Amino acid sequence: MHTPASMLMGVVFAPLGLVLVFTAAITPQWREGQARVSAAGRGGAKELLLLRSDGLWESCLQVVHSEVKECWPVSGSYQQDARLRLVQELVLSSLVLCGAGIVLASVGVRCWTDIPLRSVVAAGGLLVALAGVLSLAALGVYTRNLSKLGIEVDLTPPETQEVNMQKTLRLTLHPAGSLYFGWVGAWVQVLGGAALSFGFKSMQCPTCPKQRLKESAEMYEVNC
Repeated sequence: MHTPASMLMGVVFAPLGLVLVFTAAITPQWREGQARVSAAGRGGAKELLLLRSDGLWESCLQVVHSEVKECWPVSGSYQQDARLRLVQELVLSSLVLCGAGIVLASVGVRCWTDIPLRSVVAAGGLLVALAGVLSLAALGVYTRNLSKLGIEVDLTPPETQEVNMQKTLRLTLHPAGSLYFGWVGAWVQVLGGAALSFGFKSMQCPTCPKQRLKESAEMYEVNC
């Protein structure tokens, strides 16, 4: 097998980037913020520290330093924001393109043969790189508008019955862990796709059968 190092690098980086972006997409920690609220309990009013986190498809509310946590599908002005829907579409498109690129590159590398299909690998690399660009665009849109997406954050979801909240509050929101996973995954996708795209360049392989036959041919004159 004569697989170039760039192809091997791309075959490793592309799935890694896909896993990281997929992990970011399904986890609800794209942004988070904390707020202190007064809650009516059995022992009277008490102050609670709440941690609110939002993802692309799910939001969560947790009472800090306790096991009380509720998650629910995104709703309200956050769900209806056109920018959030754009980010969702870009991330889904990125995942599909990256998956297709990995399949195409895997077929092109052909680890069971001596010579890979360079054009097929490179085409897969372009799809992976394009997926990375879409991921970067989605992350850029979300990061830029992070504090503007659903500014009114409702701290009293219907599922939360343990405490009696007073009213809707404003939170100071900041980037959370899933967003960083997404950035890393997107750049890994771009690097993996770029490495696979080097397959368009013709390889010099002295040990390949065709190359050896070509180099072993001797030039000589024929006198008629």
